[in-house]
Amino acid sequence: MKSRLNLVAGIGFLAAAIIPIALCEAAGAATLVPPGNRHAEQPNIPGASAKRTRELKTTYEAKYRKIYNLLKNDGALRGKIKSTAAAYGIDPMHIVGAIVGEHTYNVDVYDRLQTYYVKAMAYVRQGVSFDYKGESIGAFVKRPEFSTCAQFKDSYSLWDCRENVWNAKFRGKTVDGNAYPDNRFSAVFFQPFYAGQTFGLGQINPLTALQMSDMVNRISGLPKLDADSGNIVYKTIMDPDLTLPYVAATLKHAIDAYREIADFDISGNPGITATLYNTGGADSRARDLARENARRRVAGEAPALPQENYYGWLVNSKLDELKALF
Repeated sequence: MKSRLNLVAGIGFLAAAIIPIALCEAAGAATLVPPGNRHAEQPNIPGASAKRTRELKTTYEAKYRKIYNLLKNDGALRGKIKSTAAAYGIDPMHIVGAIVGEHTYNVDVYDRLQTYYVKAMAYVRQGVSFDYKGESIGAFVKRPEFSTCAQFKDSYSLWDCRENVWNAKFRGKTVDGNAYPDNRFSAVFFQPFYAGQTFGLGQINPLTALQMSDMVNRISGLPKLDADSGNIVYKTIMDPDLTLPYVAATLKHAIDAYREIADFDISGNPGITATLYNTGGADSRARDLARENARRRVAGEAPALPQENYYGWLVNSKLDELKALF
């Protein structure tokens, strides 16, 4: 996890202007984002999600009911969600919201949790490597362009730096005679089978798992992940007992980032954390919001609150029903 100074560094001296946002209840206290949706109607759902749902000959409501029923019928899973949430100091509804959103708009959930364990073992038995055109990710990040990242010792800061270097120096460019795609770091190096790969109950991306490895090791005691051991990364993503801490860590990081960077407490709004789980990039989105509110403060305007997307909107709209399960 980045230190407060590292997180805020990206917005420079604007941080000083953000602290006294008018909505704060007390000096130095982050503004609590109220529960519920800011949008009266659900924001537009991306075409890719609609296309997947049509191809599966199903509906969003049917997919929601499927993941709802898994949660309803599996008391052991609910217990694991609650204990994991407690370990990371977050409301279990944040984990529930992330899982429900993924399986409503992205992929169907398996009918039984046991199927995830079976698939997890399958990844251990087969070779999985993270590379691009034969160059492994381990070799790629040893290039001199990544030398600035050596200063970071925790996994989040290290992989965040590497992703930033990819965007700045490799994405869509030709380097040393090699042309690199104009695509996300995770899509180029961390999807060895096919595009759009996120797997398991939490639909965790391998790069996200690598970023959260240190927090999960510290809080849950799980072994640290190594990008050169792709099969272990995939087993971790697929195994429900291993992946839930990574879901929780991702959500915990988003909550901390918004508090430290944008001065907002989003811990009481699972729709906002679900939105960030869906979009990724909590740090950069918090910086964007901080900059916008610094501008608004100077202009004498009311600060903007974090807002949910289509995914988070569903979570908030179903929250009472989901809470009843717990």
